[in-house]
Amino acid sequence: MTSLDKPTTEETAADTSADDARAVTEAALFEAFGGVRGMVETVLPGLLFVSIYTVNKNLHMSALAALGVALVMVVVRLARRDTVKHAFSGVFGVGFGVVFAMMTGNAKDFYLPGMLYTLGLALAYIVTAMAGVPLIGLMLGPVFKENLSWRTRNPGRKKAYTKASWAWGLILLAKCAILFPLYWWADTTQLGWVLVALKIPPFLLAVYLTWVFLAKAPPPIDVFAEMEAEERAEEERKAAAAGEGEGAQAGGTAARELPVHVRGARILPGAPHMCAHGPWPRVLLMTPYGPRAGPPAAPHGPGRPRRAARRRPPGSPRRSASAPVCRG
Repeated sequence: MTSLDKPTTEETAADTSADDARAVTEAALFEAFGGVRGMVETVLPGLLFVSIYTVNKNLHMSALAALGVALVMVVVRLARRDTVKHAFSGVFGVGFGVVFAMMTGNAKDFYLPGMLYTLGLALAYIVTAMAGVPLIGLMLGPVFKENLSWRTRNPGRKKAYTKASWAWGLILLAKCAILFPLYWWADTTQLGWVLVALKIPPFLLAVYLTWVFLAKAPPPIDVFAEMEAEERAEEERKAAAAGEGEGAQAGGTAARELPVHVRGARILPGAPHMCAHGPWPRVLLMTPYGPRAGPPAAPHGPGRPRRAARRRPPGSPRRSASAPVCRG
């Protein structure tokens, strides 16, 4: 392999990021749809019902057995402190089926609530996809920590969610197109076994298509990480503002301690300047012509120590204006 054939660092990084995105998508879909355990909990009550009913044609025993196994799965999840949303959905579905079957005395009505739910879910997927708010995006947005940011900030991701919603809606409609004629024309055992057979394959097909669409889409925008970054930035700005306020307060205090005529001036480094007023630091005064070294920062104002008046000896001449004076 020549140097031109070898993959570059950017290509390797791009492949790694793509693999990471696929792995994140797989993990999120696995969590959202319950994985293998969720599929088992979805299939097992219906399978137990149709199995018992096929053997003894006893509606009450079949319904109670299905409801009992659904409750056992919920209790197991609660004992292990796992998420119970899939188990609870199974319990509600089985419970409605048992109520329908007991009220009508028709064993096929055990499957009717689940079939109506599937039809309603298919229509919801299609209608929301047509409205520009795909249901699969509303379901998976929190799982990917992007919430609804894909609607306005990530058009590629919105397109992928729309495609996935169409896939789910059409697959579930096809499933309903098979089950509802069987509900009217087939017997209970035929309907039950076909329904059990159609539990897993359409679900796996829809999940696979969702994974394909999302794996090719742009990565999700982690809005939770953005909010945390904004909070950290706000705390840093507040800390910086507090530091500047303390510095300004200290500077104001130092300026108030200087004499009036040198407030706002900068003290020059070096040893104190000695003059007739005593040892005072030299200052840098800002003038219209630029900075210049000014006189020593002798105190003025109420706190200025008064200098004792010099008495001129009798007969001594007055000092002329041209006489040298101390100017620092």
